[in-house]
Amino acid sequence: MTSRGAGTAFSKKSYRLGTEPEKSKVTGIVNSRLLNDYLHRVFTNADGNQPAAAYRKHLTFQNLQEHLDRLLAEENGSEDSQDQVAEGRLGPSTVVLDHTSGFEGLLLVDDDLLGVIGHSNFGSIRATTCVYKGKWIYEVLISSQGLMQIGWCTLNCRFNQEEGVGDTPDSYAYDGNRVRKWNVSTTNYGKSWAAGDIVSCLIDLDEGTIGFCLNGISLGTAFDNITRGTGMAYFPAISLSFKESVAFNFGSRPLRYPVEGYHPLQDPPVADLVKARKLLGYLKNVIHIAIDVTEGKLVEKDTSVWRLQGEPTVLITLAHIFNYFSPLMCKVYLVEDVLMTFLLSILERGGAVEAHPLIQQLLDLMWLLMEDYEVHECLKQLLMSLLRAYRFSPIIPDLGLQIHYLRLTIAVLKHEKSRKYLLSNVLFDVLRSVVFFYIKSPLRVEEAGLQELIPTTWWPNCVTKEGKESTEVKEESAEERLRRRAYERGCQRLKKRIEVVEGLQVQILKLLLNNKDRGGGEASRYIFLNKFRKFLQENASNRGNLTVLCPPEYMVCFLHRLIAALRFFWDGHKAKTPAALSSEEAYVPPQLFYNGKVDYFDLQRLGGLLSHLKKTLKDDLAAKANVLIDPAELQAVTMDDLDEDEESATSAAQSQRPSASLAIGGALARPGWLSSPTLGRANRFLSTAAVSLMNPRRPLGTLEKIKVRTLSVEQRTEEDIEGSHGNEGLLLGRPPEEPDQPITENSLLEVLDGIVMMYNLSVHQQLGKMVGVSDDVNEYAMALKDTEEKISRCPKRRRDIHEELLKSQKVFSEKLNHLSRRLAWINVTIYSKEKMQDVYWLLRVCIRTIEHGDRTGSLFAFMPEFYLSVAMNSYSALKNYFSPVNSMEDLPGYEETLMRLAAILAKHFADSRIVGTDIRDSLMQALASYVCYPHSLRAVERIPEEQRISMMKNLLAPYEQRPWAQTNWILVRLWRGCGFGYRYTRLPHLLKTKPEDASLPSLQKPCPSTLLQRHMADLLRSDRDLAPSFLNSVLNQLNWAFSEFIGMIQEIQQAAERLERNFVDSRQLKVCATCFDLSVSLLRVLEMTVTLAPEIFLDWNRPSSELLLRRLAQLLNQVLNRVTAERNLFDRVVNLRLPGLESVDHYPILVAVTGILVQLLVDTDVQGAERATAVLLADPCFQLRSIQYLLGHAEPSALAAAAPATDKRHFSLQTYTEYISAEELAKVDKMLSHLSEESKQAAATTLPTSEEDLCPICYAHPISAIFRPCSHKSCKACINQHLMNNKDCFFCKATITGVDDFTKPASS
Repeated sequence: MTSRGAGTAFSKKSYRLGTEPEKSKVTGIVNSRLLNDYLHRVFTNADGNQPAAAYRKHLTFQNLQEHLDRLLAEENGSEDSQDQVAEGRLGPSTVVLDHTSGFEGLLLVDDDLLGVIGHSNFGSIRATTCVYKGKWIYEVLISSQGLMQIGWCTLNCRFNQEEGVGDTPDSYAYDGNRVRKWNVSTTNYGKSWAAGDIVSCLIDLDEGTIGFCLNGISLGTAFDNITRGTGMAYFPAISLSFKESVAFNFGSRPLRYPVEGYHPLQDPPVADLVKARKLLGYLKNVIHIAIDVTEGKLVEKDTSVWRLQGEPTVLITLAHIFNYFSPLMCKVYLVEDVLMTFLLSILERGGAVEAHPLIQQLLDLMWLLMEDYEVHECLKQLLMSLLRAYRFSPIIPDLGLQIHYLRLTIAVLKHEKSRKYLLSNVLFDVLRSVVFFYIKSPLRVEEAGLQELIPTTWWPNCVTKEGKESTEVKEESAEERLRRRAYERGCQRLKKRIEVVEGLQVQILKLLLNNKDRGGGEASRYIFLNKFRKFLQENASNRGNLTVLCPPEYMVCFLHRLIAALRFFWDGHKAKTPAALSSEEAYVPPQLFYNGKVDYFDLQRLGGLLSHLKKTLKDDLAAKANVLIDPAELQAVTMDDLDEDEESATSAAQSQRPSASLAIGGALARPGWLSSPTLGRANRFLSTAAVSLMNPRRPLGTLEKIKVRTLSVEQRTEEDIEGSHGNEGLLLGRPPEEPDQPITENSLLEVLDGIVMMYNLSVHQQLGKMVGVSDDVNEYAMALKDTEEKISRCPKRRRDIHEELLKSQKVFSEKLNHLSRRLAWINVTIYSKEKMQDVYWLLRVCIRTIEHGDRTGSLFAFMPEFYLSVAMNSYSALKNYFSPVNSMEDLPGYEETLMRLAAILAKHFADSRIVGTDIRDSLMQALASYVCYPHSLRAVERIPEEQRISMMKNLLAPYEQRPWAQTNWILVRLWRGCGFGYRYTRLPHLLKTKPEDASLPSLQKPCPSTLLQRHMADLLRSDRDLAPSFLNSVLNQLNWAFSEFIGMIQEIQQAAERLERNFVDSRQLKVCATCFDLSVSLLRVLEMTVTLAPEIFLDWNRPSSELLLRRLAQLLNQVLNRVTAERNLFDRVVNLRLPGLESVDHYPILVAVTGILVQLLVDTDVQGAERATAVLLADPCFQLRSIQYLLGHAEPSALAAAAPATDKRHFSLQTYTEYISAEELAKVDKMLSHLSEESKQAAATTLPTSEEDLCPICYAHPISAIFRPCSHKSCKACINQHLMNNKDCFFCKATITGVDDFTKPASS
């Protein structure tokens, strides 16, 4: 092994601790006098004093061991007394959770028996040791801030799924979630806790009191006069809800917040501690004292520049120290208390981590003088302690504690050999190292010092939740401007401090992504890549297994730090290789998706399952990418083909475990993410049921074995990834459409791919969740403004009301002060401009990747679905989550990015290569949302004309055999703002109610697209087959939707009329409202079609025009009759004003019908109007009073009947002057007079028809068609409509081969 400082090689066997006889007075190392002085200076007595030279024993390396033994045994007498069992405690000396009998419910317990996760309604567990006398303390590390009750209980306490610690007479608990204490009854107590806090539980059995501390701050005595006496002994205990998690420290590690006079339940290893501290003192002396051989004296030197330079005297001295020190450094308590404290003290002098090479020298020493297994255990425990200390340190204004621990982590990871060992065996396997990249958000801003950092709070005042955009954006007052600027300065101060922590976190990742440290094996980056892929697999494949999933708040921070580190290396490579792409142009080349070099686990591809794609596209792979699929691999490895032998072997192995300790994940590589904050071994699954309620999941190990056929992540080397000598590595199988240009190092492409996957797994969901704080600020700001207005209006004589309002004002102000500071923290850590740029960069990466993949033709099907999901979700996040703090419009290349994303949505929402229904629906919804906002709609209009026309053609595909509601919604949005009375944002009757969320796409101001309307009109006119099939499907769906709606309101009306009290199912109301909304939107699409291309209905030279017009007239009459009848069903249900049916009203459906009628009867040429009038009047359902109803003309009989109720208002379009223009009303008047005149003439000229001559299907029109070959008869309208969907005869089911005109013979 080589010492890094000296360049001189030392083997572990090159020094001896034996006692060879001296050959002369000179040792051969340094002379004996100097050596004696040196050893006495290094190995001082316990008091630090050295005896006078005359009384000192002469020391050499031969008698040093004996001297050391004597020094280390000096205080044994006092140690022996301390090692005795402390009085007042019963149970094992090593205190853990009682996983054999002391629990209730379903629980997951870590392998060290100190971490626990709730897996049932309210599980409880106690420790193995109890106390009956004295003062005792233990600590609980809170990993999740949910419902838990922590405290003490006796052996007699009986818990169940409803009652836990504190719910029985002799149990006492503190609950920081509800901020209460529990002992059968409950009262307010303490403060709220958050994930990352430490709760200390204290019991004083001499005084009979129980108290708690939160992060070292006492919450006061919670209980006094607790039950004591014979048989009363108290166990530490906890009850916790599903998913909640904690880790206990009974004394196996140093207490974070010891309390004077209170003993930890588990005794510290005092004897070992004394030894370790002495040995550390000797080690410090060696570093501090140098031997000047030329002068023959000892000199003191600066420890910070100490180097191990191969001096045999120093080396053998160190070997003696480490002979005793090494075994002690394998113990958790000593590593944390002695070693970590020493290393932290080295860094306390400040300066960059590089300015402290002593830590590197010490790590060299450890690798040189300790056995490998000792170094491994020591490093593992050191990192574990660092991670625990980082995660559970309270937030202070300068984040000094977090910075302190991160600096030491960097210093350790800078040591190449230590870094590689930790990466290979600890960081992802034993620890949850992602915690290092997380900056927790303080729940209590006062303790985090945010009041000092941000003394002035501010929140936006011009908040509106109305559907309309705020028109009352007032000028800021001078005072408000000053407050806002002071608040922004405070936010900037906070940002600078957080950026220091983020910079250190990025430094850690840069060390892990180093690919130049090839000394002694593989470079760090390739070890990291394999571990990172496994981490992604666990999070992608175990969505239901909470113990393995990385919490989303950690993922968000990890993603941003990883992007920073990746771009650093990417641009570094670009600087060295000018031909490569910069990180601004980054994308993932399509060959990664099909060449099998990167594992995508079981994630869905755009074209379906990978095994299916390999079978169906193997020829394309061979032809385009020169990738041949191994025939053995085509024996599809699907979930059904899993080897039964492997399954049975797994179950056999699991059945050998005791049932009370059943591991939920078999050989899981990772711990519960939620429980023990650092530990990473398998969990025990505890269940009080006789048989476990959960079947063990298939272990990850089995899945990995299966995947080996395509790829073994663990066994890939640098050459497999980067390629060499003609081997393209990850880029194997470049398709001809892909440019032959270097992108970057292949390993960075895989990291980039992993980042996109991470965003999809949980980052987007977390970004949406954290917006809640901003919403809360807006809610409270509105409430405060409202209260202040009430105070100003409150009469002076009502002192009582005034006082209550002032109290409310104070509460709202305090809450806003708290929330605005918390929001500042969240805006800096999650929604800052830099974080926004990261998400924007990711969006552009996805867009470029999709564009490159799309060019490969059929091979596009291999792309994982999550690329499209991330493209849509990241855009949504930029638009909805980062504003108003940062605006997307300020981002570079925003307009172009918007257009490229629009092109992707327009092209792929109906792409036949994409088969997954979920991803197709997502694309459709994204496009629907896109056309609701002016900015993004203009982007759709800017895509190439060919793509626009193709998109419109896909939107006009028939509405059968596909989800049509979204495409119909898209067409409606393109029309909204052009239709009759269709310029509203919210319906007139809903204006006074509060919308759910003004940012919803449906509540955006109308922004019609005349360009896309023109494309639609051209397509309907030019394609003779498209128009009839599309309109027929729209009419069919309208018929279905309106019929369903009428059926449902009948049921609702019947339920409402029953005498007994009953409730209409809210789901039924929701479905009913949806059917109504669908009917309105389908009518609007018909209005759009009639307006843009009236000839489709009115040009009877087209084969299906007359039929379409008759069907349209029939449906319009049906809708009008149902909605306009006086005191009818529709009226009654509307007047009930049921929650859930708010959108059901006369206005939206009647103006849509009116718009179609006006277009057909008024806004068309004379011939068209005549045809439309004739068809409308010929329909047997036509009633003139329905048209009169639109303008408020009620029937005389109805008016007479309604005379007493003078307050009853009739519907009339004339009352909606803000929504309907005078010109539109004039057209309705004209239409009414035209129809009145025409209906009179029609009534005068109509001849009576005998019943035998009427069509036997509709009984409305005379028989005019005869069918071949069966000779049955009907009117033309009925048979044409029937033949559009069915070729069988309506009466005899014979197949109709033709239809002839039928004229009744004159003789009959």
